[in-house]
Amino acid sequence: MAGLDAIAVGQVARDLVLLVDGVPDASRTAPVRRRRELLGGKGANQAVGLAQLGARVGLLGVVGLDEVGDRLLGQARTDGIDVAPVLRREGTPSALIVDVVDAHGRWRYLEDIPEETLLTEADVAGAADVVRAARAVLVQLQQPLSAALAAARCARAADRLVLLDGAPDDPDGAAELLALADVLRADAREVGLIVGDPPRDADAGLRAGRELLGRGPSLVAVEVAGEGNAFVWPGGELFVALSETPTVDSTGAGDAFVAALTVGLLRGEPPERTARYAVAAAGATVGHPGGRPALTPAAIEEQLARIPAS
Repeated sequence: MAGLDAIAVGQVARDLVLLVDGVPDASRTAPVRRRRELLGGKGANQAVGLAQLGARVGLLGVVGLDEVGDRLLGQARTDGIDVAPVLRREGTPSALIVDVVDAHGRWRYLEDIPEETLLTEADVAGAADVVRAARAVLVQLQQPLSAALAAARCARAADRLVLLDGAPDDPDGAAELLALADVLRADAREVGLIVGDPPRDADAGLRAGRELLGRGPSLVAVEVAGEGNAFVWPGGELFVALSETPTVDSTGAGDAFVAALTVGLLRGEPPERTARYAVAAAGATVGHPGGRPALTPAAIEEQLARIPAS
């Protein structure tokens, strides 16, 4: 575990992706045009993206002590992820996410995520040495607030780079998490949970980013749905439009974004370059079904060329 560039703290799940022309009405059927079964969940997706971008990455999450869990961990190992921190929970099935995507790129999730497959504060405490050893700690906020806080506190105490992905529902918890964070990435809905209203355009995204910057992080990345991402840091800000890429499935774009953002920061790249790199990684993910990233150097370069000039 020594020498990890990053550890992703978050969800691990079996991801079943179904492509259909249209979602059927009640008491009707529809053929599946394509099916993919993947290692999924936000924590695992971010770890896959980090590994594809050359980072040495570990994963802290929970799977069941079942055949599905065996397969998920086997795939993660094949992807180059250190899965030693992953907990195996007896008596619970591994989490399942069904991603139904229609011909217009609209997705619907069906989730079976047993409470036992979520991290607890005690789980994080048991992995404290692993968290402290990584240069960057990615905290995915679909986990319980107590676990997210435990991971962020542990990383901050060790002076590690703390990246938050998402927004907790609890305002008090959000305040402490933001104070602990170096980086916050939030989609439009999540931004609305924190500041009261999702940003509708670039100017609103930058305003929200400035407000969130004042709450603790040193870099904020705010999604403006359908438009792009606003980046704000001390002394600078930038809005990066989405790349001009047809969207098959937006699932996992945010996870690829976070992975690339982390790698750019670990490399010491300027914020402007890191911002475009993150948006390019997201663009490289929306062209295929499912949330699993496919972040090759060629895919990133192709996307960078498609991003409109700022």
